[in-house]
Amino acid sequence: MTQTVESQSSPNIVGKFTALTSDIKLHHSIFALPWALLATVIAAHRAGGLKIGQLVLVLICMVTGRTVAMVANRLLDAEFDAANPRTARRAVPSGRLSKNYMAVSLALCAVIFIAATSGFWIFYRNVWPIALAVPVLIFLVGYSLTKRYTRLCHYYLGAALALAPLCAWLAITGTINLPPILMASAVLLWTAGFDILYACQDYAFDVANRLFSVPAKIGIAPALWVARVTHLCAIGFIAALGWSTPELGVLFAFGIGLAGILLIVEHSLVKPTDLSKLNLAFFTLNGVISLVLGGLGIVDVLRYHS
Repeated sequence: MTQTVESQSSPNIVGKFTALTSDIKLHHSIFALPWALLATVIAAHRAGGLKIGQLVLVLICMVTGRTVAMVANRLLDAEFDAANPRTARRAVPSGRLSKNYMAVSLALCAVIFIAATSGFWIFYRNVWPIALAVPVLIFLVGYSLTKRYTRLCHYYLGAALALAPLCAWLAITGTINLPPILMASAVLLWTAGFDILYACQDYAFDVANRLFSVPAKIGIAPALWVARVTHLCAIGFIAALGWSTPELGVLFAFGIGLAGILLIVEHSLVKPTDLSKLNLAFFTLNGVISLVLGGLGIVDVLRYHS
């Protein structure tokens, strides 16, 4: 009898967990994670070397922090998601996951996040991560409400992702220096730019439901120009990061050039009258940009250290 119950319940548990990871697009951690790792590696180089425990804690904080943000988004936007044909198949509006399940998942990840930040205090005598844990979680959750009040919601999302390199650096060194500030500025603008592109597909829905976004305010064609200028500024901050950080060398410089080319390709794929290639521009190219810059930057730091 016990084996029968377990065999019936296990697939349900696994199925719910799979639905959760799919719904919050866990693989999209690739947008912010390479930046957090790059900040971690540079900071550790300056602090005398990376400790495996620190790296593990940073990874736990990244995954759980992002999960809290995304689950909160799915909970707070459930009614809008149900009304929007593009998002109606998400887990909560489609009934695959209950709001209670999502709320418990959010609470569990928040507890794990706070526990991981306390690890920096317990093992490395750095109080900043645990002191800022709750404010950071509140800021991450707040993104889901911004589209109701301001067209700057894209830049708020950018700021949420920009916390990744800032917090990683602070967790390793206990201080904030120029590199994480430049990195965070680049991530903020880069994220805001591609989120403006992504919002173009919801233009009609946002207008009809009085939601705030750059496309809903000024139209798709002008919004594309705002995204281009935003991305141009992002490249400027990335270049400033490479120029001002001795650990970043020729490989990172090559990555900046490649990122610039990929952003040009990204914007060439999205046209006011044709958004059919938006997913390629949003998901694939931006994932490559993050991996290239983060990966080549880390290799540069390791070469510099050796």
